Amino acid sequence: MQKITFGSELLRRSMAGTDPTTSPLTHMSVIDSRTATFADWPSWMPPELVAAFEDSGIDKPWAHQVDAAQLAFDGQHVALCTGTASGKSLAYQIPILTTLLKDPNSTALYLSPTKALGADQIRSVASVLSASPAGPPDTAAGVQRQFTHLQPCAYDGDTDVEIRQWARAHSRWIFTNPDMLHIGILSGHARWRHFFRHLRYIVVDEAHHYRGVFGSHTALVLRRLLRIARSAGGNPVVIGTSATMAAPAEALTRLIGEPAVAVTEDCSPRGERTVALWEPDFLPAVTGENGAPIRRSAGAESARLLADFVVDGARTLCFQRSRRGVELTARQARQLLAQTAPELVDRVAAYRAGYLADDRRRLEKAISDGDLVGVATTNALELGVDISGLDAVIVGGYPGTVASFWQQAGRAGRQRTSGDSLVVLVARDDPLDTYLVHHPEALLGRPVEATVTDPTNPYILKPHLLCAAAEYPLRESEIEAWDAAEAVAELTAAGMLKKRKAGWYVAAGIEPHADIDIRGGIGGQVLIVDSTTSQLLGTVDSGRAMSTVHPGALHIHQGDSYVVDELDLTDGLALAHPEEPDWTTSARELTDIAITDVVARSEHGDLTVSLVDVDVTHQVIGYLRTMLSGEVLDAVELDMPPQTLSTRAVMYTLTPESLEDAGVTIGDFPGALHAAEHAMIGLLPLVASCDRWDIGGLSTNQHPDTGLPTVFVYDGYMGGAGFADRGFATFGTWVAATRDAVASCRCESGCPSCVQSPKCGNGNDPLDKDGAIRVLGLLGRRYSEDD
Repeated sequence: MQKITFGSELLRRSMAGTDPTTSPLTHMSVIDSRTATFADWPSWMPPELVAAFEDSGIDKPWAHQVDAAQLAFDGQHVALCTGTASGKSLAYQIPILTTLLKDPNSTALYLSPTKALGADQIRSVASVLSASPAGPPDTAAGVQRQFTHLQPCAYDGDTDVEIRQWARAHSRWIFTNPDMLHIGILSGHARWRHFFRHLRYIVVDEAHHYRGVFGSHTALVLRRLLRIARSAGGNPVVIGTSATMAAPAEALTRLIGEPAVAVTEDCSPRGERTVALWEPDFLPAVTGENGAPIRRSAGAESARLLADFVVDGARTLCFQRSRRGVELTARQARQLLAQTAPELVDRVAAYRAGYLADDRRRLEKAISDGDLVGVATTNALELGVDISGLDAVIVGGYPGTVASFWQQAGRAGRQRTSGDSLVVLVARDDPLDTYLVHHPEALLGRPVEATVTDPTNPYILKPHLLCAAAEYPLRESEIEAWDAAEAVAELTAAGMLKKRKAGWYVAAGIEPHADIDIRGGIGGQVLIVDSTTSQLLGTVDSGRAMSTVHPGALHIHQGDSYVVDELDLTDGLALAHPEEPDWTTSARELTDIAITDVVARSEHGDLTVSLVDVDVTHQVIGYLRTMLSGEVLDAVELDMPPQTLSTRAVMYTLTPESLEDAGVTIGDFPGALHAAEHAMIGLLPLVASCDRWDIGGLSTNQHPDTGLPTVFVYDGYMGGAGFADRGFATFGTWVAATRDAVASCRCESGCPSCVQSPKCGNGNDPLDKDGAIRVLGLLGRRYSEDD
């Protein structure tokens, strides 16, 4: 008999009147509650600091907080990986505040991937520093004077210039992000020399977020930070935190390039959590590309659930993957409430990046105080922001990694006196989402992914070597530690580095810091400008510009829609005008791949799986305009120049005979291989911490470099981002999951839930779902035969 929980009862009310035979609920399970394990405050903490924590409501710390604090205080780099709401902030506040109080010159640096999280952590520290410890008035006053001298301060893109100058001169605890650290601190490190000389601790919060290209950039920024601090006389300890990071010690070690130890036993209490998986049904009489059936959108379904939960008084966060999705979900939920509970309309809002700082802070306070009952948000609220008292989380579409799913799920039930909560994953019309809602063990029973980073990628490493040499001469030992000998030799041969007695210096006239976009951009940037106001809307990598901001493309900025009129790659400029069409666009491309090197190979009879370096040549030839319902409006031709991407791919070849033996006739090769390629791209995020938009693919009956039917899945970044490497390493798991996803889809001949791709350069034609199942089955059998 199904246990009745807070979550199941909330779902029951939302599903009242639903036909049980067509229920969207595919799975529901309950994660039991957990009691806390406490420890004593460390003996080395100042009594006044203990009193301040106790006065702020923390009577005793949990055991894992003390374990992590002790390791850091003893001088070891430590990775603390415990669940959401497990008090990771206290674990680093203990050694940092102790050291800052005992040593009046010591400093600390806090890094987070988002401004919201940084602002939240400043509030957390401020609440401790403003506490009034028990004791005689003169003692309390003295403590307050000590705490005041710590001067924690934000230093990010929202910080006024005057405050930045004050922070640089006076603050002993700086709260920033990797972007500002790179461009605003390390580039002018001479002005920070006193801060670096006395730097004792570096906090890398939400360390699992640093993966892929962003993670590789951040790893090199952190290594540059450590060398600058040590050159100034400091020797900081790094404390990495995450609720969802596989092998945390190894992950932090890869990130900073130095050994770290882990604390992973979570001793905090947790309320009962109900997790539900939800698959929207197909829309009647609505078809998409090539007549494929279309499901009700995850956004519309999420909006309905959000409205239902708000009516029931459940404080709810609803995550969506895009800013536009957030705005639409909030608007749809408000429209539904206007019909059923108009008094609640103003208690639902949207929250996302792009809002002004004051607006973000106001919304964060309204969420925390309970003034807002329902909030649609991007992953801007996924990371660590302490919002207590939430009852439910709706995840509108699998967020790409198990780690992100649990981060979002963990927003609910964040109370020190733990409460029960509900988490609902609403599947998008996507192969991976379809697989997960029908294979709950692949989501709920699987450990989080290992972070994938590759700081040795030459396209990432070389610009950082120039930055490092501009900051302080590169030494031989550093070049060896960073595995950068070849890159340094190439930069030296190109005249960009100069070898002198003290090391390698950057050549005169080179200012490298501004050329790096650590959020993922490699190469030049294209500015996207509103032609009616000359407002800068944003930027895009030049390598992606032709497929995302081509003439006619729909561009979304802060919830507003723009249509691109002109793209000038020479000047790096895309001009767009405001427009609110009822359609979206997707580029159509021709792609060619040339193999430049075979990194690794695995033979399985007539199947060969390889990890290869490739040159991928793209040419955008047009785009589709698609109605918001999924129906194709029309196709528009374009004439754009080709571009080449040098990257890493996982590749497999099969013999024609093996395909025919599996029941795929030679005339069906193109559709079967193409459909299998799409499905594998959709499922790669299951085994690698990536999004399907980070990768691409190509299938062909006979590739010129192999002479055989061949399928490639490649990283969409110069030099690769580690995703293809992960696919090669977990090929058997990846293929088996992909076959299951395609075979279990209820459509007849293929749809976006199995073999259609929203980014297909060939308009999803040809596709053969049955042939793909046969190809994927053949891959699984051949691969398993050698296991």
